[in-house]
Amino acid sequence: MSHLTTHVLDTSQGKPAQGITVILHQEIIDGNWEEMAKGETNEDGRIMDLLPEDKKLKPGNYRLTFLTGDYFSKSDIKGFYPSVPVVFTITDEEHYHVPLLLNPYGYSTYRGS
Repeated sequence: MSHLTTHVLDTSQGKPAQGITVILHQEIIDGNWEEMAKGETNEDGRIMDLLPEDKKLKPGNYRLTFLTGDYFSKSDIKGFYPSVPVVFTITDEEHYHVPLLLNPYGYSTYRGS
């Protein structure tokens, strides 16, 4: 069980990426995924309330899908990735922060704090 947050930085502009829709899925039986939550990054590129405070994640595999194509289209920027899926494993009750560093032709992610 864990609390989950995310943050997106647009490295091509050197600023937070506002308005990116992010969908959280949990892997269920037979490798299928079930949607758990959906949110949008704020003016600081963050989603701090993707899950309610009392909602904790159980150990297992999860996927955050960042809908990056819409974000770049709104700015009339041609990008290569229409979405960025980030799959990770929750193993304990700690806080999990999954940031995304993004530009039109690349991205990276890591376990944040």
